[in-house]
Amino acid sequence: MNDVARLAGVSIKTVSRVVNDEPGVHPSTAERVLAAIDQLGFRRNLSARNLRRGSSTGTIGLVLEDVGNPFYSGVTRAVEEIARLRGRQVISGSSDEDPSRERELALEFCSRRVDGLLIVPAGLQHSYLVPEMRAGTPVVFLDRPAGDVVADTVLVDNIGGTVEAVTHLASHGHRRVAFLGDAPDIFTANERLRGYREGCVRAGIGYHEELVAMGPHDESSVRTTLQRLHSMREPATAIVAGNNRITVYILRALAGVAERPALVGFDDFELADLLSPPVTVIAHDASALGKAATDLLFARLDGDNSPPRRVVLPVRLVPRGSGEVHA
Repeated sequence: MNDVARLAGVSIKTVSRVVNDEPGVHPSTAERVLAAIDQLGFRRNLSARNLRRGSSTGTIGLVLEDVGNPFYSGVTRAVEEIARLRGRQVISGSSDEDPSRERELALEFCSRRVDGLLIVPAGLQHSYLVPEMRAGTPVVFLDRPAGDVVADTVLVDNIGGTVEAVTHLASHGHRRVAFLGDAPDIFTANERLRGYREGCVRAGIGYHEELVAMGPHDESSVRTTLQRLHSMREPATAIVAGNNRITVYILRALAGVAERPALVGFDDFELADLLSPPVTVIAHDASALGKAATDLLFARLDGDNSPPRRVVLPVRLVPRGSGEVHA
């Protein structure tokens, strides 16, 4: 601002009035200041300006597992759309399932004085957020609950989804249904495993430990698991995949295989309906998850002081062909 004032031949106070749209500046003087601003490439530090005024910084922090995962891309887009309508910008980062990275990102966003936080938790310890929450920063957890704090949470029906997947496969005559899930210490993976167990019991096909393979998975481990399931004395004739990435690994491993097991994947993914056969999925709306969490966050910013809420969004079976193969 000193440079702008010097170039325009005015006081710093006059520059301040112009950039803050305050009255009392002659139009010709304002034009001179704006020309100097343009020439020097001056940009206001909105965060500093808002902090001085004790108002909103105009930003929301979003901590995800992996920004590159199409599911979380859908969540991010929904958050951004609502935030934009409410005059906020979103800053985001990926935890990569690392609790220390999650903490680092969340506290970095807090140090930038974001108006609120949306977090897909990677760990089980979130007491580090208590000082921020007590200071008035609203926090909403999505896709998974917090570990050791009570806060607003938005989830999907993980148990009901895998129950429906197993029931669907059993209705097509499958008695040996396998489950490939993510690391069991991840909330969604553990919930979907619970749903798989419950689904086996409900369908009367029994739960068999040898048909379960929990991650973390990569393409190689999935290929090895499928070979093991196929070489059993009583092979698995159907598979429930615990998330979209595992489904893709399975499809790659089965490429070129003549006799494929029936398959139902948890999470829809792009082009699933165009494969041969198209992939049957348990679908839930990523944008609905992002919207519900962001709506909760803005309710808190608008003064809602009601007790923390836990919202569970429904899922639905989308039959396309891969899960309708008869045993």
